[in-house]
Amino acid sequence: MERKDSSAVHRTYNLNPVVVTGSGHHQRLKSTATPVRVLSSQEIREQGISTFDGALTRMMPQASMAPSSMGTFLRLNGLGNKYILILINGQKLSGDISNNVDLNRINMARVKRIEVLDGAASSLYGSDAIAGVINIITDQPTQNLVSVTSDTRVSGHGVLTESVGLDIYKNGFGSYTSFAYDRADSYRTNDLEYIKGSDTETQPSIAPLFTGYRSDVFSQKFTYAPNQHLALNAGIDYSYKITDRPETRQDITGGTDYEMRYKGLRWNVGGIYKFSSKNSIQADFVVDRFRYGKEYDVATKTYNIGDYVQSKKQLMMEGQLKAILGLTTNSTTIFGADWRKDYLTATSGNIDQHVYSLAGYAQHEMRFLSNFTATLGLRLTHHETFNTQLTPKATLMYAPGDFRFRATYSAGFRAPGLDELYYHYFSVNRGKAQISFGNQDLKPEKSHYFALNAEYRTQVLALSITGYINRINDMVVKQNVDVDDATRRMLMAEFPEMTQDQADKMISYALYQNSDKGNVKGVQVNVSANVFRGFNLSANYVYTYARTLSDDTWIVLERSIRHAATVAANYHHVWGKYGLTVNLNGRLQSKTYYTGSYEDAPGFGLWNLNTTHSFDVAKWAFVQPSIGIDNLFDKVDRRADSSTRKYALYTPGRMLVVGLKVKFK
Repeated sequence: MERKDSSAVHRTYNLNPVVVTGSGHHQRLKSTATPVRVLSSQEIREQGISTFDGALTRMMPQASMAPSSMGTFLRLNGLGNKYILILINGQKLSGDISNNVDLNRINMARVKRIEVLDGAASSLYGSDAIAGVINIITDQPTQNLVSVTSDTRVSGHGVLTESVGLDIYKNGFGSYTSFAYDRADSYRTNDLEYIKGSDTETQPSIAPLFTGYRSDVFSQKFTYAPNQHLALNAGIDYSYKITDRPETRQDITGGTDYEMRYKGLRWNVGGIYKFSSKNSIQADFVVDRFRYGKEYDVATKTYNIGDYVQSKKQLMMEGQLKAILGLTTNSTTIFGADWRKDYLTATSGNIDQHVYSLAGYAQHEMRFLSNFTATLGLRLTHHETFNTQLTPKATLMYAPGDFRFRATYSAGFRAPGLDELYYHYFSVNRGKAQISFGNQDLKPEKSHYFALNAEYRTQVLALSITGYINRINDMVVKQNVDVDDATRRMLMAEFPEMTQDQADKMISYALYQNSDKGNVKGVQVNVSANVFRGFNLSANYVYTYARTLSDDTWIVLERSIRHAATVAANYHHVWGKYGLTVNLNGRLQSKTYYTGSYEDAPGFGLWNLNTTHSFDVAKWAFVQPSIGIDNLFDKVDRRADSSTRKYALYTPGRMLVVGLKVKFK
C-alpha cells in the first residue's frame, strides 16, 4: 500500500515494494516466488537507526551481531559470517577480518533499501550463499535536480554519525557524491574482571566490552542514460577505519599497544541495455581491495609509535554478464556468466595465493494455470581448486487472490577460503606457542535448503509464516591435533623461530578440516498492518534450532539464539508544513548459546523510542530534526569479564539520541 500526504513532508509506507534479490530480476514482493524481507530507508530512519548492524538487529530477529576489534561477527539464521553473502547492488562486498566482513564499509547515507533472502541461494549467487543473501540497494535519484543533504546523529559514549551528499541529475546524466563519518568510544559495563583461573578473585580492567572506532567512507557514482534503452554507471568507494582502544598501562590490565587499521578501495563499471520492457542484457565489473594491520600507539621493544604492520591484504576482481528475457508472455528467463579471481596476502599466516572461478547459470520462471508460478534454476561453477559444482534451485508458488503458498528447494555451496587452504600461522601468546595450518585437501561445504511459506497480503495487512530446514555437509572447522615428540620436531622445522621450551609446552595445534555437519531448523512469522491512516504496527518472530555434529555428537551451534522477536509501532501525522513521526521499537531474544567451557549469555529485551519532526521551510529546503531514547529501560549486562564468559548484549545503557537532517534542492 502507498499513501502520500499533500505536503512535501509526506510519509510513504509500501507493503508491496519492488525487489530484485529473490528472483534476479525486478518484480513486486507479492509476485516473487522466493520470499524476501525488505528494510526500506524510511523505516530505518524512522526507527532512529544510523548503522548497518543496527538496521539488521533492530528490524530482523534472525540476525545478530557481536562487535569486536576484529570486526562485527554477524549471524543469520543460526549461521555465521562466512555463510552469509553480502552484496551491494548485486555485487559482492569482499574483504574480511577473521571471516568478519567490515560492515563499516557500507555507506548508510546511500542505502535505498536492504533486501534479505533467507537460505541457500548459490544457483543465482554462487559461493558463500548458504545462510542467506543480504543485498544493499543504493539510491540514485533520476529526476532533474541538484540537491545537497546533511544528516547528523549524536548520542552518548562519543557516538556520532555524519553524512553529507551532493546529487546532480540533468538530461540523463547523474552524479552522486557522499561522505560519511562514524565514530564511537570504547566502553565497559563492569570495571572488574575475574583473575584468570579464579571464580572469586577480581581485579580492575580497562579491556573494552565494545571496541571504539573512527571510520570514513567516501562514495562517488556517475550514471548516464542517453535514451530509454541504455543506462551506464561507474562508481568508486573508499573506506578507512581505525579502532580506538585504551592504551597499555602498567597499573591496570586490558590496554593494547596498537590499534587495528582497515582500508578499502572499491570501484565498478557497468551498464544495461533494454531491448524492450521484458528483454535486457547487463554487464558489470568490480574490483575490491581491502587491507588491515596494526598501527602502534605505544612504543615497544620492536615498534615505535606510528609504525604500521600489515596483517592481511585482499583483492577481488569479478565480471558479470546477465540476460533477462521475456521469451513468452508469462515467463522470465535469465542466462548469466560470472568470472571471479581472489588474491590473498597474509603476513601473519605466511600466505600469498590466488584462485579463480568461472560460472554459468540459467533460471526459468513461468506462470501457468492462472495461479501457479514455477522457477527452475541451475548454476555450474568451475573452481580452480575444487573443480565443478552444480547448485540447483526449484520453487513453486500458488497464488489464489491475496494468498500466496510457496515451496522452495535450493542448494548452496561454499568454497573454502584461501586462508583455510594455505594458512601457516605461528604466534606466541603469554609464552605459549600457537600454530594453525591450512589444508589443501579440504572439500567444499554444501547445503540443502527446504522451505514452505504461506502469505496473506492486502493494502492494509501483510502476514507471512515460513518453516525451513537447512542442512550443511563438510563444514570447515579448526580442529585441535595432539602433539607428540615427532610432531614437535616437525613443528620446529616448520617454524624455526619457535624455541625448544615453547615446543615442549605445546599440547596441540590447529588444523582446518571438513569434520562437522550442520542442521538448522526454524520458523519465521512476520506481520505488518496499516491499522489506520498514519499508524502502522509490525512484528517479526523467529524460532531457530541450530546444531552441529562434531565427533559423533550433536551440539548447539555456537552463538545461536533459540527465540528472537522484533516489534515496531509507528505513527505519522501532518499539520500543514510540519510532519511528526513517533516510532517505538523493541528487540527481544532468549539466551545465546556458547559451546565448550563458555557459559551461555542471558537473554534480554531492548526498547527504543524515536521521534522525527519534518519541516518544509521552503520549496527548496527541508529540515528534519529528531530526538529519541535508546534502551528505554536501561538494560545492561553488568557481569564481570572472565575466561569462561562471553556476551550477547553490548549496550552501555540508556542514551539520548539527537539528530538533524537538512536537504536543499
